[in-house]
Amino acid sequence: MKILLVEDDKRVAHFIKKGLKENHYVVDVAYDGAEGFYLATQEKYDLIILDIMLPKMDGIELLQGIRKHGITCPVFFLTAKDKTSDIVLGLDSGADDYLVKPFSFNELLARIRALMRRGTSEKKTEIAIADLRLNMVTHEVCRGDHKIELTPKEYLLLEYLVLNKEQTVTRTMISEHVWDYHFDTITNVIDVHINHLRNKIDKDFTPPLIHTIKGVGYVFKEGD
Repeated sequence: MKILLVEDDKRVAHFIKKGLKENHYVVDVAYDGAEGFYLATQEKYDLIILDIMLPKMDGIELLQGIRKHGITCPVFFLTAKDKTSDIVLGLDSGADDYLVKPFSFNELLARIRALMRRGTSEKKTEIAIADLRLNMVTHEVCRGDHKIELTPKEYLLLEYLVLNKEQTVTRTMISEHVWDYHFDTITNVIDVHINHLRNKIDKDFTPPLIHTIKGVGYVFKEGD
């Protein structure tokens, strides 16, 4: 899951990003409203977390702007503005939730999970292909009767491949969804992580699930 965090306090932004990454989220950070608007309209995000008091463009204006652009992903206000009138204005402007600073990080995570569940009652929490099972809530991965331990980045990579099973995904597509927008696609980091993932989920099992499309990328599927 890819999140855009728009927060001008760099210490707060670093704290939130670190905590979200530890919980298997990919996070891009913008430090002012203009940069946040640019990223929101150029990249695809599953969730946007906004402060209201931002330089260059405040959070209300940013939210209204991205909604006019047809961006419908959930938007979450995380702000020090705690008056009832501020909360009402934020929600009436199109936000899906509102949390006042200072906040509990566990509450932030719970609210993010709730937003992801909202309106997705038919969405599966567990995906299976061949004998591999991936639980997107607990992040538990099993192949047959064997539980597979993955690093956070390996899990994100596997989840992205599984969600796009039987479709070829390029290295650029992987970098945009599993790494942040500063990632250098020229490096071989993606290939290294793919190899590590293969060693864990394919090496001692059949059929192989991760296939290389030479010169293009990878596809996750059963068989050749």
